[in-house]
Amino acid sequence: MHSIECDTVVLGVLDYADADKIVTLFTLENGKVKGLARNAKKSRKRFGGALEPFARLRLQLTLKEGLSTLNGADVINVFPHIRADLSKIANAAYACELVEQLVGEGEQNPRLFRLLTAYLEHLNLTDHAPSDRRFFEANLLKVLGYQPELARCASCDQDLANMPQLRFSPSFAGILCSSCGRTGRPVSPETLSLLIRSLTTGRFGLVHFSPDGLAEAGAILDAAIACHLTRPLKSLNFMEQVSC
Repeated sequence: MHSIECDTVVLGVLDYADADKIVTLFTLENGKVKGLARNAKKSRKRFGGALEPFARLRLQLTLKEGLSTLNGADVINVFPHIRADLSKIANAAYACELVEQLVGEGEQNPRLFRLLTAYLEHLNLTDHAPSDRRFFEANLLKVLGYQPELARCASCDQDLANMPQLRFSPSFAGILCSSCGRTGRPVSPETLSLLIRSLTTGRFGLVHFSPDGLAEAGAILDAAIACHLTRPLKSLNFMEQVSC
């Protein structure tokens, strides 16, 4: 048991007892951590209303097995422009819920922390764009080692470059060439190229899918993510309600 300071994104908050909160955190230094914030609903001095979903904080924390103890928080960014837009709130909640589900407690992952904070900063400063959600998902899968095969046929390992007819196969978790892809959802070379570019540009806002490309990329990424979920994502229902 020891006390630390850490750079943190709040993934989720649950009211507990009369005045406490149980908070799920994703920290740069220690990965995912669950902690108890005693009197968080009453103590403005220690937490100042900072324990809100997807807020970025500098947190004082006592690490323990099971529930750690939250001692205080300094706000880095609460992303006010996200909180003023329902579609942005839905996407931020979705990104945080994905991280909460796909990362085990105590698994340090600085690359994923940087990806999540970059997405929240981009959402906060720009208009919401569905392509950015898919960009985030593609890179999330890459960082976690779950990305589908995009450059070669998932069945015969043939190079997919310059092939006009491609299909996505959920059972193979990848793209099939024209010879192997008898069934499955068609995928255009343009969509495939943009997905590959998403994994190499490193910056939000540089990749833009057409409406058809969004549907194709979405089918691939949704299937790749679904394989690793242990329960349905609550935030997806919210996203559907606000049409984003």
